[in-house]
Amino acid sequence: MRIARFEHEGSVQVGIVDAAAQQIEVVDGDDVLAVASGAATPSGRRVALADVRLLAPIPVPPNFLAIGLNYADHVNESGRERPEFPIFFNKQRTCVTGPFDPIHVPKASAVVDYEGELGVVIGRRCRHVPVDRALEVIAGYLVVDDVSVRDWQMRSPTMTLGKSWDTHGPIGPWLTTPDEVPDPQALHLQTWVNGQLLQDASTKEMVWSIAEQIEVLSTVCTLEPGTVLATGTPAGVGIARKPPILLKPGDVVRIEIEGLGAIENPVIAEPDDTAVGFAQ
Repeated sequence: MRIARFEHEGSVQVGIVDAAAQQIEVVDGDDVLAVASGAATPSGRRVALADVRLLAPIPVPPNFLAIGLNYADHVNESGRERPEFPIFFNKQRTCVTGPFDPIHVPKASAVVDYEGELGVVIGRRCRHVPVDRALEVIAGYLVVDDVSVRDWQMRSPTMTLGKSWDTHGPIGPWLTTPDEVPDPQALHLQTWVNGQLLQDASTKEMVWSIAEQIEVLSTVCTLEPGTVLATGTPAGVGIARKPPILLKPGDVVRIEIEGLGAIENPVIAEPDDTAVGFAQ
C-alpha cells in the first residue's frame, strides 16, 4: 500500500495511491500512520494524482534521525576510515519539506549538497528492539534527500548544524508499507541533478543494515511512531567530486528508489521572508 498526504481543493487529505490508475482513494482522517496500521476507513472518493499537490507524508516527525558513512564507497570517497560503530546524528524536524517543494540555498552558505537515501518510518513505540525483530516496528519506507550544508556540517562533530536547515529534508513521495517491500536491503537507488546521474547504488551496500540501525538506536532511546530514519547515502555526493558539484538556484534534484517512487525538488535561493517572527 502506498499512502499519500496531499492538498486538494484547498484542504489537506490522506489517501491510498493507485499508481496504475494514477488516482488516490481518499481516506477519512489525516493520519498516514493510521492508514498504515489499518485504523482508517477509505471514503470511496477518488481524485486524480495530476490534480493534487503531494505533501510530506510525515509533516512533523517526533524525531528525524540519520546515519553517516554507511556505504563503503561513500566512506572511501570521503577519505575517512570506516567507522567501527554507526555514526548517528539528528536532523531537526523543521527541515522536513514536501517531495516536490523547493530546496533553499541559504543566505549563510552556498556549500549545499544532495544525499539520496532510503528513509524508514517507525510505526510503533518501541525500545530494546532485537535485530531479528527490528523490521516489525517499521510502518513504511520513503525517499529522502539528506540535504547537507557542508561547511556548517564540518564545524561541529555532531554534524547536526549542517543537516538541519529549513527545507533540507525532502521526503516522499508517499509512505510505502512493508508488504510492498520484500527486502529493503535490495533496492536500487539513483540520484540525478539536472538530468545527470550522480548516485547509482543498491541498499545492499549498507555497512549497517536497517535492522542493525534500529537495534542500536532503540537500545539508547524510545523510538516514537512517525520517527524518520535516513539510512545513509551511497557514493557520488557532490562535495567529493572533482570539481565539486554543489547545488545552486535553478538546479533540480531527483531521487528515485526502486518500488518507492521518486522525489524531485527545484533549488532556489532562500527567500527574503524566512525570518519568522522578525520584521523584514
